[in-house]
Amino acid sequence: MGTHLHGRTARLELDDQSLREWDALVLGSGPEGIVLDRSAFYPGGGGQPPDHGVLVWQGVQTRIAGVRKGDDLELIPVEGDPVPPAGTTVTCALEDDRRTALMRTHSGLHLLCGVVFRDYGCLVTGGNMDELTARMDFDLSEVPPGFKQAVEDACNAEVEADRRIDVKELPRAEAFEIPDIIRTATNLVPPEVRDVRIVDIVGLDTQADGGTHVASTKQIGRIQVAKVENKGRGFRRLRIKIAD
Repeated sequence: MGTHLHGRTARLELDDQSLREWDALVLGSGPEGIVLDRSAFYPGGGGQPPDHGVLVWQGVQTRIAGVRKGDDLELIPVEGDPVPPAGTTVTCALEDDRRTALMRTHSGLHLLCGVVFRDYGCLVTGGNMDELTARMDFDLSEVPPGFKQAVEDACNAEVEADRRIDVKELPRAEAFEIPDIIRTATNLVPPEVRDVRIVDIVGLDTQADGGTHVASTKQIGRIQVAKVENKGRGFRRLRIKIAD
């Protein structure tokens, strides 16, 4: 894959989801935000929250509480922390436990989506996640008997299958030739996106997606379907938890 840019920042996490530490140059700085020339902080999107971490510079530490997306990617410092001035070289580090938990959870949601689409033909109408907990909403008119346990069992069979999770990019026209590439009820890929990032749970689920993921279903951990909620006509919410 080539370099992904957002404004002046090269997004390293889209090419290397295992990256946790790197050096960068501060291009812009203030109490409201810090712009780096290169960053692996996931800025949030698609239901996945942004990363946390630290910048270390000249013996000083700046804690990062989030990321703001605008013309540039701005790292949001914890209020009151010192910020490095423009031109400073900083060592960056992600909060590994948080990022890894979010990757496992995000991949778990894709696995859930693949299972429900395969077994029940349902499209996704919404979703959100936090560390090792998540929800996904489906267009499902009726809940079949035993649905909750059947979905949980099928998900964990796919975890045990240790399916590879591949990430690639395709030109937009080629990507949209893949059957069922959009598993949501509406196409959320902006029309200006020319190259579509594809996350493929090989043999189960292939979707357009911009988030971070683990390398195989085995790395997700056990999936528990904690609850199935009726949120209105044809609107079912599945809440899941991820365990080691």
